[in-house]
Amino acid sequence: MKILHTADWHLGRIYHGVSLLEDQAHVLDELVALVRAERPDAVLISGDVYDRSVPPSDAVALLDDTLTRLVIGEGVPTLLIAGNHDSPERLGFGSRLLEQAGLTMRGSLDAALTPVVLRDAHGEVAFYPLPYAEPSVSRHCLADDSIADHHAALRVQLERVRSTHDESRRSVVLAHAFVTGGTASESERPLSVGGTGAVGAEVFDGIDFVALGHLHRPQAMRDGRINYSGSLLKYSFAEADHEKSVSLIEIGADGAARTRRIALRPRRDLRILTGTLAEIVSGAERDPGRDDYVLARITDTGAILDAMSKLRAAYPNALSIERPQLAGSGTGAASGADHRKISMEQLFSTFYQEMTGLELDASATELLHGEIAAQAGEEREAV
Repeated sequence: MKILHTADWHLGRIYHGVSLLEDQAHVLDELVALVRAERPDAVLISGDVYDRSVPPSDAVALLDDTLTRLVIGEGVPTLLIAGNHDSPERLGFGSRLLEQAGLTMRGSLDAALTPVVLRDAHGEVAFYPLPYAEPSVSRHCLADDSIADHHAALRVQLERVRSTHDESRRSVVLAHAFVTGGTASESERPLSVGGTGAVGAEVFDGIDFVALGHLHRPQAMRDGRINYSGSLLKYSFAEADHEKSVSLIEIGADGAARTRRIALRPRRDLRILTGTLAEIVSGAERDPGRDDYVLARITDTGAILDAMSKLRAAYPNALSIERPQLAGSGTGAASGADHRKISMEQLFSTFYQEMTGLELDASATELLHGEIAAQAGEEREAV
């Protein structure tokens, strides 16, 4: 059976004040074209379909259009679960009607854990969509007081799946979780604090293939049997080095899964440029990606007037500027001293050294003394 696995669309995402909806629509066009070309037996979407629980109307319209093209236009059964960013009730609206058309949407956890059964040339495959739920919700829904964290919630669900699963069928689980051993990214919202959101990979033992969402970097565990497809786009500059893709899975007659990652071509890439402002701006003339979303790490140490306007003249979709030379570590000689007992000259000199890593030169020191003297004179005249 051939399966296309994707997750973490985050429709409606706004980054640095810029809506990414057009970029998401572009890459979803690619996904639909890929489905048309590869003809999978099923499409799996493992949560975080929206970026927030109350999505904007244009994000809802984009999801409606995409799912209609997949299910009605291409005739491919599609299974979708809620992630921690989604509203279970909103995402699951109309799910019983939609399932008759080939679209399975599991927003809220259901104690029945009913599988969706599809068939290929080798027999039946049972798909178990397990939407994200807080431990307290899982404890109530599953009527199990032992559930205190995410690991226990999934452990109980998988135990029940294994106890009722027909062994003549191959098994696939959809879930949205942080599985221990996975590599997280900056743009993911933590499921909990203190590590209670982590789930051990062993809870999925006995399942032929596990299609996960939540972690934005594509990655696999347990010899490829547990797979994160990764997010649809780069949603943070911390993901600038990621290669975004969807996963094409082929499950053989014996349940063994082979994964092929197919890269997506975004409308605009998200990149980090490093150098002086002049170097970055001059390099734009030869840069084929001038329309990309850009973070400029500027190495200039002096003052720069209207740096963002100058950057956007070269890179119109530049989002942010960082100046690592001015970051400062706060470990200078005066950082732990009582500032009331330190002269103005020493305070400023230490501050300048921490911010730039350089000592004040003679001309700067002379200028500083002149400014301090002038300020002192103004204060005396005011008195």
